Amino acid sequence: MSKQTLQQKIQRVLARFTPRRIAIIMLGTAILSFGIHNIHQRTAITEGGIIGLVLLINHWLGIPASVASPLLDAISYALAFKFLGWDFLLSAGIASISLAGFYRLWECFPPMLPDLTPWPLAAALLGGVFVGVGVGLIVRQGGSSGGDDALALVIHKLTGWRLSRAYLFTDLTVLFASLSYIPFRRIAYSLVTVTVSSLLIDYIKDFRTKTNV
Repeated sequence: MSKQTLQQKIQRVLARFTPRRIAIIMLGTAILSFGIHNIHQRTAITEGGIIGLVLLINHWLGIPASVASPLLDAISYALAFKFLGWDFLLSAGIASISLAGFYRLWECFPPMLPDLTPWPLAAALLGGVFVGVGVGLIVRQGGSSGGDDALALVIHKLTGWRLSRAYLFTDLTVLFASLSYIPFRRIAYSLVTVTVSSLLIDYIKDFRTKTNV
């Protein structure tokens, strides 16, 4: 590919990133990170995929989510670069940077929601809503909430599995590893939050309105 052709391709991609599209991606990352920081991390109810891996690393190594999240995303995107288009990569990059920024912002404040640890089912349901709505808004704009999409796509390309099965594989792998610090009963609640978030992501992604949000 010539330098001129590459520049033209990048310019076309950049032209599609309107302030409105970027604002919606940032709104999604704000909602997502708020729920993870104020619910998941406090109640030991985890997510699968990269989100769950961020919480796992935070627990065992003490690495802040604002550091672990973009690092894992970068690794995932590097592995899947040849399978992803420029539009997806750019939107995913914006989401990754925004997500890290909001993680850092919420870490500067005390918890903003009541501690739902005594009510794990409520935490699982509410946490699933935050994740589902946040990720749904991001995916609707053609982006990615993290490296989950990239990893699932790599698995899909290498194994021929359906993409939904690839997502489930990454989620269950991380949830199984999370048994190293989360009791089995709470992992069951994690399955609840994964189910709720997945349903909401699909609903928001496919929802059609006159405003085309």
